[in-house]
Amino acid sequence: MTDTPPEEAPAEADAAAPEAAPEEQPAPREPDPVRDPIAERITAALGDVVLETVVERGDLWARVTNAGWRQALEWCKAHGFTYFCFLSGIDWQPNAELSTRYEQVFTGDAEGEEAPAVTEMTTGVAGGDTRFQVFCRLYDSDRKVGITLKADLDDANPTVESVVPVFRGADWHERETWEMFGFDFTGHPGLRHLYLPREFEGFPLRKDFPLLARAVKPWPGLVDKEPVPGEDDEEVDEA
Repeated sequence: MTDTPPEEAPAEADAAAPEAAPEEQPAPREPDPVRDPIAERITAALGDVVLETVVERGDLWARVTNAGWRQALEWCKAHGFTYFCFLSGIDWQPNAELSTRYEQVFTGDAEGEEAPAVTEMTTGVAGGDTRFQVFCRLYDSDRKVGITLKADLDDANPTVESVVPVFRGADWHERETWEMFGFDFTGHPGLRHLYLPREFEGFPLRKDFPLLARAVKPWPGLVDKEPVPGEDDEEVDEA
């Protein structure tokens, strides 16, 4: 008589498997008694010009159409946002090299494995459909509330109407954005360089602009510090 192996015990798989914990849903945002009504009013007043409004973290954003850029700023100025803070540009193009090095340097893992590169373009609060955006920050001093307006620009020909006739202080801001990002502001009284020589080629604040420091040394691209006049003499005296 041959020994037969005993039957295997029932698999533990028959036991009830632990259920996956449900994903936590973010808590609903508390209504903002100041910013929510403003978002509703600007949307009602400008209609299709307003593509999206966001009230978040105690602040207000509105993305508007390129064609309605000046109109939106005019509305804001007429409704209390009379303080012009600044105007600038954004380049949302992913830079795989910079994103990888950023993760390493600023997460304390500079010696570890490289973080996966960011390749998908995101466009921040209130969204966007293009690589380039222009944005402006305005403030209502009476209600102590600010609004950030932004608009998409064409990737091949980033152009938007100048708002200097609305806010005179936008003059140099648009000149700087034209110089550093290559955005054209139609109707500006005189786009000309603020920082760079006339013969300078390229736009330094675009993500694809090659920085010499990055070509010579790995990011973050620290360059050698130039000696201060008299510094060499002091070192000789100390020796």
